[in-house]
Amino acid sequence: MKFDLHTHHFRCGHADGNIRDYIEAGIQAGLQVIGISDHSPFLCSEEDQAFPQIYMAKSQLAEYVQEVLELKKEYEGRIDVLLGLETDYFPEYAELYRSTLAKYPFDYLIGSVHNIEGVSIFNKNRWKNLTKAQKVAVKEGYYELIAQSARSGMFQILGHIDAMKGNYPLFSGIAADEAVDGTLKIIAECGVAIEINTSGKTKLVGGWYPSDAILERALHYEVEVTFGSDAHIPSRVGDEWELVRTRLREIGYTEWVYYKEKKKKTVPL
Repeated sequence: MKFDLHTHHFRCGHADGNIRDYIEAGIQAGLQVIGISDHSPFLCSEEDQAFPQIYMAKSQLAEYVQEVLELKKEYEGRIDVLLGLETDYFPEYAELYRSTLAKYPFDYLIGSVHNIEGVSIFNKNRWKNLTKAQKVAVKEGYYELIAQSARSGMFQILGHIDAMKGNYPLFSGIAADEAVDGTLKIIAECGVAIEINTSGKTKLVGGWYPSDAILERALHYEVEVTFGSDAHIPSRVGDEWELVRTRLREIGYTEWVYYKEKKKKTVPL
């Protein structure tokens, strides 16, 4: 069973192609299951589209859902199209997101942390002039938010849990093992999956999220895993799926999961 649960399209403002393009790319890549999971609207503002290069407009959410559901019917028997959404986790607005998204029949939600203290995790300038202790504090804060997102019960999947290394590869070397391990324990206790996300190759770090070291520790804590290319162009759908499966087997995993109607489907590796 070959699947990819993390794909985007034009509505978020920083991806190319429409939903059909990604579904067709999934068929070409040999997928049996494709999840459409564009960035949710930014619900924390009264504006319809506060950040048009990052999030879809609030007024686009219903049409997005309808389009995916229509394509699900159209492609039935050729590929299983799942309705997903990637949404940021903002603790102070969690209930707003929960109540808004509960109106729609999502197969799964991906919870991702993209901002710490109002600064993008991909902004490499945030690390300038920080002491060693301050860098540790930033990393601990990042993992505390991820742990909170797991505890929230809002998500089936947590997205790219070490993506802060994307444009700052030295992130992985910041000593905060207790924070990482504590977060992995919480993720396991909450029954949430983490994704192996191959989009790190498009950033300065040039590799997957999360690192092998985190995956090894995740296995120790019995955290479940899934796959997402995080494709922002159709040609990246299913990117490096076979390589990821092989590496997971080498680490010691025997299965991974995907979600349909928010119910877990276990697939042997």
